[in-house]
Amino acid sequence: MCLGSPCQVQGNFPGAIPLPPNMTSPAETPAPRTALIVGASGITGSAIARQLIDEDWEVIALSRSASSAPGIRGVAADLRDPESLRSALAAERPTHVFFTAWQKQDSEAENITVNGGMLRDLLAALTHAPLQHVALVTGLKHYLGPFEAYAAGETPDTPFHEEEPRLETPNFYYAQEDELFAAASKQGFHFSVHRAHTIIGHAVGNAMNMGLTIAVQATLAKELDLDFVFPGSEQQWNGLTDMTDAGLLAEQMIWASTDPNGSDEAFNIVNGDVFRWRWMWPRLAADLGVPDERVVGYAEAPRPLEQQMAPHEAAWPGIAEKHGLVESNISRLASWWHTDADLGRDMEVVTDMGKSRDAGFRSHRRTEQAFKDLFARYRADRVIP
Repeated sequence: MCLGSPCQVQGNFPGAIPLPPNMTSPAETPAPRTALIVGASGITGSAIARQLIDEDWEVIALSRSASSAPGIRGVAADLRDPESLRSALAAERPTHVFFTAWQKQDSEAENITVNGGMLRDLLAALTHAPLQHVALVTGLKHYLGPFEAYAAGETPDTPFHEEEPRLETPNFYYAQEDELFAAASKQGFHFSVHRAHTIIGHAVGNAMNMGLTIAVQATLAKELDLDFVFPGSEQQWNGLTDMTDAGLLAEQMIWASTDPNGSDEAFNIVNGDVFRWRWMWPRLAADLGVPDERVVGYAEAPRPLEQQMAPHEAAWPGIAEKHGLVESNISRLASWWHTDADLGRDMEVVTDMGKSRDAGFRSHRRTEQAFKDLFARYRADRVIP
C-alpha cells in the first residue's frame, strides 16, 4: 500500500498499467445488472438504491442487519470480519459494486487500517463474482488532508482538479484507492472514484448530514425563540464554496459504472454552481420558517453548533411529541461536529468539474433548490415539522 504518491493503477491515472486482455467494456455489459451497495442506508447509498430501482436493476444491500426494502434484498455481513464477508457473499454474483461506507476511527492510522481493510476484504470476498465495475466514494479530503491534519500543510490551489498529486500526509482515501486499484488489476474489473464535497441528501442516523443538521437547528430556533446563527468562519460566510447533492452523486456513480468514458478514472462531483453562505443562509432560513429578525450571520468569530445547541438538545423530545415527528433522539438527526468542521474552515473550497463534463457527464443541480427539496422530503416523512 503506497500513501505518499499515486500507485500503479489501471486507466488514465499516472503510471497506469494495461487492462487484462479479457476485460470487457462497460458498453458490452449484459442485462440484467446486479448492484451490491455497501452503505445502502446512508445519504449516498440510499440515493443510489432509489435510482437503480427506478432503472430496474437487481439491488443487494450489504449491512449487519440484512435490512431489506421494496426493490432491495438485504444481505447480512460485518465489513470488519473477512470470514463473515466470504460466507455472506459466497452465493452472490453482483456485476457492479457501489462502496459508500466508512467507519470513523480515533486516528488516521486506524482509519487507514479499518477503512482500507473493509474495502480490500469485501472485494476479496467477490473473486468469484462477474464484477464489471466498482465505484468508490471518497471526498475532498483527498486534496485537503485527513481530519487530524486538515489543511495543515500545503494544499492545491482551488478549484481542485483530479490530476493533483497526493499530499504527503497519510490518508485513508489513498489507502482505499490503492486497495481498489490492486483488486481491479487482479480481478479484472473497471473502477471509478468519486470525490464529493459536502453531501446533502435524505437519510436519518448519518454521522455527516449538514442538510438535516441545519433543519434541526432551525426547528430549535423556531420552537424555542432562538437566533438562527451561522456557526462558521468569516471565510465561509463571505467566500465562494460549492456542495454535492446525493442524487447527483448517485447519477455520476451509475454513469461511470455503465459508460466507457467513466471507466478507470477519478472524478470530482459537485452540483456545478457556487455560492456564498451570506447569500444562502437567509434563503434556507426563510424556507425553514425562521423569522427574518432571528437570522444571524457571521460576527467577529465562529459560533460552533456543538456549543450553541448543547443547552437546547433536551427540548427535542418534546418538540417531536408536539409535532408527531418520527425521531425523538436528536443525536440521530443532527451532526453538529461535522457541520462545524465544514463551515468553520478558514480557506476557500471550490471544485472543478471539467473532467467529467468532458467525459460526458453533464448533469447538475442548483444547491439552493437541492436544500429546499431535501427539507420538503424531511417534512413529508415527519422528520422535521
